[in-house]
Amino acid sequence: MVDVLSQNEIDALLAALSSGEMDAEELKKEEAQKKVRAYDFKRAVRFSKDHIRSLTRIHENFARFLTTYFSAQLRTFVQISVVQVEQLPYDEFIRSIPKMTILNIFEAEPLEGRMVLEVHPNVAFAMLDRLLGGAGSAPTKIGSLTEIETIIMEKIFSRALESLQEAWRTIVEVEPRLEALETNPQFMQIVSPNETIALISLSTKIGDTTGMINLCIPHVVIEPIMSKLSVHHWFVSQKKTRAPDEVLQLEQRVSKAKLPIVAELGSSRISVQEFLNLAVGDVIALNRSTDEGLEIKVGDKLKYIGSPGTVRDRMAVQIHEIVSEGVEEFNDE
Repeated sequence: MVDVLSQNEIDALLAALSSGEMDAEELKKEEAQKKVRAYDFKRAVRFSKDHIRSLTRIHENFARFLTTYFSAQLRTFVQISVVQVEQLPYDEFIRSIPKMTILNIFEAEPLEGRMVLEVHPNVAFAMLDRLLGGAGSAPTKIGSLTEIETIIMEKIFSRALESLQEAWRTIVEVEPRLEALETNPQFMQIVSPNETIALISLSTKIGDTTGMINLCIPHVVIEPIMSKLSVHHWFVSQKKTRAPDEVLQLEQRVSKAKLPIVAELGSSRISVQEFLNLAVGDVIALNRSTDEGLEIKVGDKLKYIGSPGTVRDRMAVQIHEIVSEGVEEFNDE
């Protein structure tokens, strides 16, 4: 991989060459020599920069969906944003989180394997306090969850996983399902300690309480769809078509829409003075004879030509002609 210099580094290099502090010939000799880069097999690089960028875009949408969901559920100010997306060994992730935290272990079919949504206790208990009628402040001392608290948290985070489904929809259709809720990281072993994971860190603010939400995605889980996490898939992918059930629902909704239909007998122009002098029995001459068909408009568009009549003692209009698409009405000025 080629290292890319920043503009400041380029300026400093040019200044050093101009002042004589560095010799261009020596730089060429160093470049010609074989370079060796240390590689740590415990920190295997499984995600390319392209993959990291794609994961960042996906979970920026996830953060927006979570913000909307939690704001509606908690009825208070919630702000969630992506802070960092990185890859590291699973064991390092386990050692970096608190000994007492909220671990939502879930699966997302058709992907095989388990993932984890880790919520910092400050954030989780602030949500719990808000749901139970409090102000949404974090507790000074965090203890184990009661049975009722566990059920409440399972429900709120189970529904929060639906936001993950929406965020991943552009890549693959997944169905996240909460498997278990743990509080001790030592009891959670979803992959081997040396397995590389993608860690998405989300900064979370609920009222005055701040904390982190971490999404742990093992490489082995999303390995089958890694090819879809590329720029080629994002920008050159084929245009998606609507599912048959979506088309049917759209047709049903459109068919129920109401449109105004107006049959115009004709029109006329009179002065304001003539209008003020109108009395019972006066006749207003229209610009259309009785032999001409009526213009029938759907909305403000001319669609049909017909004639007036009655059906079962009610006024009606019989259609004689369908106006071709694109024909517009021109009124005489």
